Amino acid sequence: MQYVSTRGRSAAQSFSEILLGGLAPDGGLYLPAEYPQVSGAELDHWRTLSYADLAFEVLQKFATDIPAADLKALAHKTYSAEVYRNVRAGEDASQITPLRVLEEKDGSKLVLQALSNGPTLAFKDMAMQLLGNLFEYTLAKKDAELNIFGATSGDTGSAAEYAMRGKKGIRVFMLSPHKKMSAFQTAQMFSLQDPNIFNLAVEGVFDDCQDMVKAVSNDHDFKAAQKIGTVNSINWARVVAQVVYYFRGYLSATTSSDQKVSFTVPSGNFGNICAGHIARMMGLPIDKLVVATNENDVLDEFFRTGIYRVRNSAETYHTSSPSMDISKASNFERFIHDLLGRDSDRVRALFQQVETQGGFDLSGNSGSDGHEFADIGRFGFQSGRSTHQDRVDTIRDVQARYGITIDTHTADGIKVARENLTPGVPMIVLETALPAKFNETIREALGRDAERPAGFENIEALPQRFEVMAADVSQVKAFIAAHTGL
Repeated sequence: MQYVSTRGRSAAQSFSEILLGGLAPDGGLYLPAEYPQVSGAELDHWRTLSYADLAFEVLQKFATDIPAADLKALAHKTYSAEVYRNVRAGEDASQITPLRVLEEKDGSKLVLQALSNGPTLAFKDMAMQLLGNLFEYTLAKKDAELNIFGATSGDTGSAAEYAMRGKKGIRVFMLSPHKKMSAFQTAQMFSLQDPNIFNLAVEGVFDDCQDMVKAVSNDHDFKAAQKIGTVNSINWARVVAQVVYYFRGYLSATTSSDQKVSFTVPSGNFGNICAGHIARMMGLPIDKLVVATNENDVLDEFFRTGIYRVRNSAETYHTSSPSMDISKASNFERFIHDLLGRDSDRVRALFQQVETQGGFDLSGNSGSDGHEFADIGRFGFQSGRSTHQDRVDTIRDVQARYGITIDTHTADGIKVARENLTPGVPMIVLETALPAKFNETIREALGRDAERPAGFENIEALPQRFEVMAADVSQVKAFIAAHTGL
């Protein structure tokens, strides 16, 4: 299996060769030269597998240069009930991502897939725990070091830090928007005292943080000298690890491979739902992939109109689902590459236009070339938008009807999912996080605090260690260089 850049000007590489990096040298994102296919017979066989064994089956289609025995051991080390122990009452931790049917009405079914049972109570653990083990495995074979440089709007950072803390040969430098995460998210990251973890609070929004990660990734000399890698969803291994739970959700919700399901995914950076797109391209029988956004509705606007219009910092809202407060979806380029028939020249031109003009138009109007967007239905995408009042109302409704407290992002997902139900096709909503991470809104909606798993009772009171920094690439580079010893 070889990987190519969406922009077509970087040499093809293996899984292990792209694992420790981020952007391709030409500024694009890596994708497999062709998607591996899954047959109905394979799906029926996989239905009986544990999550760890299913992960191995999916991952070995992509990581063909890692010995099968090693990859299987890594999957079993990652996906265990001991790691994913923060389950709700009545859930089985051994299932890793258990499903719960919320409602069945008029022939349609709404299902919640729990993805937040890991160490940081967010779906990002599903991929990040594997990434940490893959990094440690690969570095040990090379007797090498890696300095991870990433950006977070709330959940990626803590998931990465908890996955990498104490790992031999790894340091983490994580950017986050100063005072724009929930109190719980902030405490989860900043309370870590491990010497290989560095938190940098940037005076700006998430997109400023993400832009700096891309700027450093594009400085090839600095990247090489400082041994920089990334855990953001621009890292292919991060996305492919998320593909696994789409297969698990499908297999748990169906009884035969001739059935279809749909997924609704709260999304800001397009990484989570990009994994669903990849699963669908592999042959998983997905009917709809529904993108649920908050007030920062760049993706919803594109899937409704064909216009991708990035917002600036002043136009990016600080909302009660802050992990989606993103106006420049870094993973979106992978889907556009497929939408345009893998025309790397056009992809490169469009995303250069994003940098110079703030977006592009594939609507077919105003002289733009939009024949591919007119055919977008073959990829199954639909979208919807949710507001603060919508998520408060949905949290109250789900609690009243089913006795389940959901977080704000999952509420966005359920609200939009209900608008896109199809009779006879189960709609699976991917849970984003446990509600304790967004307690301020839970208290507003329900008049009480969200329950917290053991060990997180007073996390906000712990001492915090972080540096406040301007949105300045040169300052970030200087900080990294000063703390790597390289």
